[in-house]
Amino acid sequence: MTAPFINVHGTAIVLGTTGLLITGPSGSGKSALALSCLSQVRRRGRFAALVADDRVDLTLENGRIVARCPAAIRGLLEIRGSGIAEVGTVSACVLDWAITPVRAPFEPRLPPEEEELQLGIGRNLPLLRLPIEGPLSPLDALAALLPENVGL
Repeated sequence: MTAPFINVHGTAIVLGTTGLLITGPSGSGKSALALSCLSQVRRRGRFAALVADDRVDLTLENGRIVARCPAAIRGLLEIRGSGIAEVGTVSACVLDWAITPVRAPFEPRLPPEEEELQLGIGRNLPLLRLPIEGPLSPLDALAALLPENVGL
């Protein structure tokens, strides 16, 4: 990589043409959320791929945040309690949104308006809190929350 980068704890995926960075503390369900979304989008006949799980390299290129995977973990995704799985990947993606998985009870009930994930690379990502438990599938919630459903 020629541009300076930072390495963050998270999971980066592409759903259709939308790049997502899933963030949150260890054990919050980032990998499970990523795998669920990847599987559901693929079952709908649309493109979905993993970029990186657990650690993500981020750069700012032409004003856009680009995610890449450290070489040592390329193509690998942790299924907590079960082990490491090999998953179809792409080498990089432009990130559009940050997602953080949330569990009930939701406190606060409604997130702050125009919430952003601070990245420290000259640009932030808009942040969505996504419920990962209950009757609503995370992908359905994501499709409802994102502008124009981004083709999900």
